[in-house]
Parts: sequence; C-alpha cells; structure tokens
Amino acid sequence: MAARLVDAGHPVVVFDRNAEAVAALSQRGATVAASAAEIADIASTVFLSLPTPEVVQAVVSEMAGGKAVKTIVDLSTTGPRVAGLSAAVLSTKGITYVDAPVSGGKAGARDGKLTLMVACPSHTFAEVRPLLDVLGTVFFVGETAGQAQIVKLGNNLIGAAVIALTAETLAMGVKAGIDPQIMIDIINVSSGRSSASQDKFPKAVLPRTFDFGFTTGLSYKDVRLCIDEAESLGVPMIVGGAVRQFLAVTNARFGSESDFTSMARVVEEWAGVEIKSHTGGGAAGA
Repeated sequence: MAARLVDAGHPVVVFDRNAEAVAALSQRGATVAASAAEIADIASTVFLSLPTPEVVQAVVSEMAGGKAVKTIVDLSTTGPRVAGLSAAVLSTKGITYVDAPVSGGKAGARDGKLTLMVACPSHTFAEVRPLLDVLGTVFFVGETAGQAQIVKLGNNLIGAAVIALTAETLAMGVKAGIDPQIMIDIINVSSGRSSASQDKFPKAVLPRTFDFGFTTGLSYKDVRLCIDEAESLGVPMIVGGAVRQFLAVTNARFGSESDFTSMARVVEEWAGVEIKSHTGGGAAGA
C-alpha cells in the first residue's frame, strides 16, 4: 500500500520494524523515519497497517502527541471496540481517526485492488478519499468509528467459513474416489462457488503449498473479534462459533504463522485423505 502511494507521486514517510520492507520503500523514493512518533511529527495524514488491536492501541498512543498529524487512517483489523477507543484518544488531541480496514490480501494491495471499508466524519472522508482511491475500491460505511470494523469482521468470518466447508466437502469427495479438481470445476459453475473454491483452494490447497498469504493467527484473531462483537450485540453466531473452534484447532496444530488454508490440513488429518488433484483438472468438452 505504501508503495502504491509512493508510485502515485505522493510524498511518503515510512516506519516499520521490518528493515527489509523499509529499505524497499526507501529505494522507491519514500523518506524513512526512526519511529512512529517521528512520522506523527512530520506527516499530517498517517496510515496504520498493524497486526493486532494491542499494537494499534500502542502506536495510536505514541502518535497522539505528534506535532503535525491531523488525521490517522487505520487500515488494520482491530474490532469496533478498539476503533472506538482509538477515536476517543485521538479526539482529545484534535486528531481525527478514520476506521478503514481493507480486504484483498497481498495481491490486492500490490495491484491497487483492495476493498476499503471506511467510517469517519463525512468531511474527513472527502479529504482522504483521493489517497484511499490509490489503494482500491472505497465504500463509505458511516460516520461512527467501528462501523467499518463490523463489516470487515463479518467478511473475514465468511471467508474463513467457506474454507472450512470447502475442505470438508472436498475431503468427502476424495474419500469417495473423486478427483478434487473435478469437484472444484463443478462447484465453480454451480451454487456452491465461493472465494475458497474460486481462489484459495486452486492456488494454495490443491498444489499443496498452503501459502495463500494470510496467517492462521490473524484469521483466528479476526473471527474471535467478530464472535465477541456479535455476542455483545445479542446476535447469535452458531455457525460462526464453529468456525472459531475450527481455527483454534488449526492454530494449535499448525501454529499461528501457518497459512489459514491450513484449515484444510486439519480436515485431511481427521478424514485420512489428501485433497490433491491427480489429473490437473479442467472441465471436459465435447
């Protein structure tokens, strides 16, 4: 995302604990800061993309005293509670918080094809919209911090759920002697098609790479946040609760740094099969 802003001609100041990431952006033309606090002293608009709610809260607190920052756009998935807390902390310093989680993974970020869900005051949205448009397709959700988080968490719950269901379905087919690639081809032109069948399984499960680009730990975190928020609102999440448990097992079995498509590996172990094509697949023609 930072690279796209640089390539679009915007002056960008960057900081990250990953020295390689910072070096790559520096080579593209970004200015490197020594800390998050230094960025807040230099830039009026700051973008955050961080892994956990706790890290977001720590960085927001660090930046709240910045000399230049007027708007903080949080692209992280934190849940509505942390978004609300961040907005409250920053408002006391005259800084506007923009709740703007994204969906689309590494490829979407690289290609400027992310989906951005945005909640903030409408006048602030108008100000930051040109920058957000560089990153992908933008949807204004509402003016209350946390509303965009609700949409993002729901999306991520569905994304994890269809991995689980697709894994169970394909394992059943393999056990019955059916090539999973043939099943995928059929599902993708039928009512069961999903992001899992169209994208994740062909790219990361059937080839046995399990490297789609989103960790089990982050997926587990997002689903937990979603279920917690639903419970606080009095909304039953029966299927969602099962998905949370599925990710808990995957996280325990393969580790938080494993790819979340490793959910399929759990099903494979339980079913005693391997979801792998032996034909290369492809629909037959006449």
